[in-house]
Amino acid sequence: MTRRSADERREELIEAAIRVMIRDGVARATTRAVVAEAGLPLGAFHYCFRSKEELLQSVIERIMVRASAPAVAAATEGASAEETIRAGLHTYWEGIRRSPDEHLLTYELTQYALRQPGLAELARRQYAHYAEVTVASLETMARLAGIEWTVPLPVLARHGLGVLDGLTLTWLIDRDDALALAALDEYAAYLVTVARPRVTGTPAAGA
Repeated sequence: MTRRSADERREELIEAAIRVMIRDGVARATTRAVVAEAGLPLGAFHYCFRSKEELLQSVIERIMVRASAPAVAAATEGASAEETIRAGLHTYWEGIRRSPDEHLLTYELTQYALRQPGLAELARRQYAHYAEVTVASLETMARLAGIEWTVPLPVLARHGLGVLDGLTLTWLIDRDDALALAALDEYAAYLVTVARPRVTGTPAAGA
């Protein structure tokens, strides 16, 4: 039998914990349930993690990176700014539709962390990361569309994060694809109203 390194076992436990949490919920993801899912002895957990809280931190970090990677569609030659913005948002939305269980878990992890002493900082870091990714997506979208934003990026990113977070949670509840896409297109139309053609030599993002 091939001996696995501590890093390999740590990876296996993180992925096993995600599977258990998706299937049974965060509260039921005990150390025994996680090691059983990973097919490892209980001692392996204590060798890789000092506590369940440390495992949760690793899970949140893994999920937030996986769930929020910038998704911007490649610009189509001759496309208008609105078409480019809409295509970028639809690309993001396809990522939501491909992995609904993991996105549902992100909300559960946030709530769980906020309610646990010492873990609230994880939730704050989670959403700070989402805000950074939203800024990056808006910057890329502006560059592809040849525009600049007229709203300060931190404000526009926070607004966008709130819109997309709400649309995602609502869709996870009712799975109404048509209504979700219609609402997404309304958000794209709004973004067009706070954009202007980029002047050559100026940054892509709004001040």
